[in-house]
Amino acid sequence: MTLSVQQRGSVFLVLALSLLLLGITLSFSGHDWQRVVQVGVGVCAVVYGLVTPAGRLVDRPTAIGLALVLGLGLVSTWLAHQPLWALTEWALMLTCGVIAAAFARLRRNGDQALDQALILFVLLLCLIKTLQYGYAGVLAFTSGDTTLDTDLLLGGFSNKRFYGQFQTFTLPLLALPLLLASTSRLTRGLVFALLCAWWLIAISGGTRGTWLGIGVAAVILAFLGAAGRRWLAWQVAALCGGLFLYWLLFMVLARYLGLEIASLSNDRLTTSLSGREVIWWQAWDMIRERPWLGFGPMHFADIPNPIAAHPHQAILQWASEWGVPSALCVSLLALRGGWATLRVIHRQGPARSPQDLLRLCLFAALLGATVQAMVDGVIVMPYSQLWLALVVGWLMALHPWHTPVVEPMPLLHRAWQVAAVLAVALLVVVVYRDLPGSTERSQHYIDTAKGHLQPRFWVQGVIAPHIR
Repeated sequence: MTLSVQQRGSVFLVLALSLLLLGITLSFSGHDWQRVVQVGVGVCAVVYGLVTPAGRLVDRPTAIGLALVLGLGLVSTWLAHQPLWALTEWALMLTCGVIAAAFARLRRNGDQALDQALILFVLLLCLIKTLQYGYAGVLAFTSGDTTLDTDLLLGGFSNKRFYGQFQTFTLPLLALPLLLASTSRLTRGLVFALLCAWWLIAISGGTRGTWLGIGVAAVILAFLGAAGRRWLAWQVAALCGGLFLYWLLFMVLARYLGLEIASLSNDRLTTSLSGREVIWWQAWDMIRERPWLGFGPMHFADIPNPIAAHPHQAILQWASEWGVPSALCVSLLALRGGWATLRVIHRQGPARSPQDLLRLCLFAALLGATVQAMVDGVIVMPYSQLWLALVVGWLMALHPWHTPVVEPMPLLHRAWQVAAVLAVALLVVVVYRDLPGSTERSQHYIDTAKGHLQPRFWVQGVIAPHIR
């Protein structure tokens, strides 16, 4: 039996969203498991791309720019100290593009019912994580201990900053039902309560990158018409609700029960760079030493430092590893795509359709994540990469073309398909090779290096041979 295009899309959507759900809800969820989930979504995406009719997703300049970035990356990989690890990172970035293209093709071949499915999934996922947070909070408050560490309430991620990155993508999307005129009063009240709880978790998590990203997105959306200001109003109201819940739980109730609260979010209200200046200077030194092709993809992790295996700054990371020309090309492509979306949003009238409102929320999520990527590893962490691909792909699908959609350039399209299959296959091999002994290698690194784990591809991400 041959499946139709819509049926193939439904299969891909169910598989991809199921993996996204499993990535952060299981008790053993963490960085390595999320990397496996990401590769699984990549396999689904490449299969879906092969069995779905091709169609133009980007214009010619964008296609040429992407080809140039991948070509420069291959040359940088060839010259790297550890070509296999460099090729793994190259394949990972290409796989993110494959996933984005699959989501874009899925939405292009479907209708607004897929938009509803996406938002329902976001609501379900945030509800599950909120219930998990609430359950952990009840256990913590009733455990009899005299100290409550708020960090222990955040499950599903190896680091609370990774949780914050996920919230940067989802906080803007949770506001969509509140903007829709068709939403009933009861549903609007329930969604607003969930948004307040989601802000509570974002506040207690203390991820300053999330606060910064959403703050910048809020300022920009305030200038994007009535819908943008309504989005901002709902977010501010939910933020106030989250602050009230935070005060009620961790100030009033904790004081009443005689509990000492550890890791309070107000302890994070500083201008400290938390050691980022060390890794930023390392990236800058790498750029000055090899400006044209960089040290090779992933090769920031090949130079040990006591802080991290990536510089927590997207531009510095790309320039130091892939080279300045590649970083400029990626930046121009990102700016071009963001500007095109911004123009579409700005042109919309006051009576916006559900699709227009979804575009607004997706743009806010992408903008917030981009800002956070300037101070955090959004382009490194597997779950963040998945959500970045999903948001970019959905925005690509919703973008209105002013010229007829034509078939892609045959040579580039065929090269893309071949590269996609090989890239995903390489990642499957790497997972098969490394995953069985990952726990032992992580513990060996901690014992040998006398330091903390530094996530990159795996949770122990340092690839320097004498360290691993």
